[in-house]
Amino acid sequence: MSRLTITLEDSLHRALKETAARQGRPIARIIEESLLLRGIKPMDSARQLVARARSRARLPDEEALDLSVAETRAARGR
Repeated sequence: MSRLTITLEDSLHRALKETAARQGRPIARIIEESLLLRGIKPMDSARQLVARARSRARLPDEEALDLSVAETRAARGR
């Protein structure tokens, strides 16, 4: 597992610490979940999404990629 140092506004850091304490979960897990909810996923996840789109729609590679990008953006709320 990799380590990362980030700088947060004091108020956001306090809110994060309070949330972690209230939920009884580590700060790292809350941040990981937040990243996943924003659509930041490992490359393997993107490849799997393209493979599923290609399989479902029987599309050529380029069209399958376009579809997966559209689905990812929709999941992110854009």
